[in-house]
Amino acid sequence: MTAIAELHKVTKYYGQGKVLIPALREINLTLQAGEFTAMAGPSGSGKTTLLNIIGGLDRPTEGQVVIEGREIDHLNDTDLSHLRRDRLGFVFQTYNLIPVLTALENAEYVLMLQGLPWVESQRRARQVLKEVGLQGLEQRFPRELSGGQQQRVAIARAIAPEPGLVLADEPTANLDSQTGAALLDLMRRLNEEKGVTFLFSTHDPEVMKRARRLIQLRDGLILQD
Repeated sequence: MTAIAELHKVTKYYGQGKVLIPALREINLTLQAGEFTAMAGPSGSGKTTLLNIIGGLDRPTEGQVVIEGREIDHLNDTDLSHLRRDRLGFVFQTYNLIPVLTALENAEYVLMLQGLPWVESQRRARQVLKEVGLQGLEQRFPRELSGGQQQRVAIARAIAPEPGLVLADEPTANLDSQTGAALLDLMRRLNEEKGVTFLFSTHDPEVMKRARRLIQLRDGLILQD
């Protein structure tokens, strides 16, 4: 199997001076292509910090992060931005859609940043919206969509650039149980049929049950994997 993400003794402190709070403590972790993995743990256990460090949204205080064979800790801001744009997809619990753009425009937003020709970005965005069950809703704005539909647009936007890894921070947190279950079924299908690699942070027992691998965090440490 191919390693998509590798963390070697990753430690993260917040604060300054003598007041330093450890969010992560010497984390060693390898994620393989095709995995469907959930990270669970109480608030403050380090789940979101770990996702942010893997996604290049934050930098570790100590340790090494390798994404698809590239050590990212010393990349400059431009190269790190390109890595996030091209090889990582993000799904947030608050959706983070652009309110003045339609579902189609949100889905193709990253493709446009990549400089993909308009015809190809439109084709790919329409295809991923169809794959997540939103065919016919392409011209609706986020305010015209339910929470579950908005999260499906967020997933479409994340997978449209065909990233190596999709990072999802509490993706079902703002959804009712039925909608959340349907969303998990969708992501599991994308994982099985298209090989999309997912890493979630979650409190949701349903996410944990559907995961093939479950990582338990507490106080910045991996307790169980």
